[in-house]
Amino acid sequence: MTRRLNAVGMSLALAAVASLPLSVQAQGRPDLVSQSLRDASRTYVPDELIIQFRRDVSESAKEGALRAVAGRLHDELLSAASRRDGRGDLHVARLAPGLTVPAALQALARHPAIDFVEPNWILRRQDLSNDKYYTSGQLWGMFGDDASLTQNNSFGSQAAEAWASKGTGCGSVVVAVIDEGYMITHPELAPNVWTNPGEVAGNGVDDDGNGLIDDVNGWDFAGNNNSVFDGVGDDHGTHVAGTIGGVGGNSAGVAGMCWSIKMIAVKFLGSSGGTTANAIKSVDYVTDLKTRHGLNLVATNNSWGGGGFSQGLQDAITRAGDADILFMAAAGNSGINTDFSPHYPSSYDNANIISVASIEKTGAISGFSNFGATSVDLGAPGGDIWSTVPRRFVRFPNGYNSYSGTSMATPHVTGAAAMYSARNGGTAAQIKAAILGTAVPTPSLAGKTVTGGRLDVSSF
Repeated sequence: MTRRLNAVGMSLALAAVASLPLSVQAQGRPDLVSQSLRDASRTYVPDELIIQFRRDVSESAKEGALRAVAGRLHDELLSAASRRDGRGDLHVARLAPGLTVPAALQALARHPAIDFVEPNWILRRQDLSNDKYYTSGQLWGMFGDDASLTQNNSFGSQAAEAWASKGTGCGSVVVAVIDEGYMITHPELAPNVWTNPGEVAGNGVDDDGNGLIDDVNGWDFAGNNNSVFDGVGDDHGTHVAGTIGGVGGNSAGVAGMCWSIKMIAVKFLGSSGGTTANAIKSVDYVTDLKTRHGLNLVATNNSWGGGGFSQGLQDAITRAGDADILFMAAAGNSGINTDFSPHYPSSYDNANIISVASIEKTGAISGFSNFGATSVDLGAPGGDIWSTVPRRFVRFPNGYNSYSGTSMATPHVTGAAAMYSARNGGTAAQIKAAILGTAVPTPSLAGKTVTGGRLDVSSF
């Protein structure tokens, strides 16, 4: 049950773009970038490129490359000096007014100073729009099939059975919610908010030396500040966080997969989505936190996607994998077979990715959910999922709401990884193998996911 690119689909993709003049440097994936640019549903920042220079090129060579598009460096994503993979500086470049991204890509395609160049894709969240919601039967994603329990649904994650047999907490495990921020003051989430052990809150100093001042609970890469909850449009990240780590047993609201856990808030999405450049920063930030502080950080939750292929983002996910971090990815909500029409980032073939489809409480795959026998790993509850939302929203006065989407399925699997790690330890590869190896065969997922099954944490 290993992830791999579908050979037939890739051959078709290569044939479809063979006649296109647009290209990028061969070390990247010019075929996939070109194909993505032809898809009107994939959008990008209209005046920016992501450029990775070769390791030892001179500053004058970099300037020569930028002159080809009358551009300028705008933002450094990663410096060669800080990298362990022997590769060069990774930058965002601004283009001259009036120059289009396709034209700039063509101009820089084979420049000797450049490793790869690609659009700065726009990424978006993947939702559709004795705890109260558990005892009322609404929190079906946490249910199991044990008839002795108060609530039952065989298509739930079986979390209730795992709670009953081995407890409800996930100990010292840390996960990162890479999203649009979450309400860290929500009563169901506040006890499980991560605090940076290397920072002194409010002193205006970068105590841990990562270049970010007072990143006490995480960082906002969209706003470039430490405000991980802006109160506008942060319902999605708050909903995701509640499914992973909503406090249970308090007779109010919902319960997450892990009743105790620590969640890092990493914000890069805003009301209009987020950029690939900021997604790269977010993933690398979490990787650096783990290596810098020795955190027991097992996974990131990534309930977003929709841009085209990005070598830069795939490389960041690889760096996370090298640090033993799983990358949980929403499979997407277009109802398509991603073996043939890839959805990124869930369709990258990195070994540390788990791509998650959505199922309904009946066991059916959700009509909106993407699928793929080689590109989507398993299904998890994603239809009509109740979780936390910001309490001060007028439309959500009680701080809870129901959403559907592969965004809602993914945090069930992130919580499962934390649960397994807390009880059994293990590497990222071992945790992934446990999650996929215990998936329950499900007719609606047969031939549509790698495992042909759905999440089951009852043995964790």
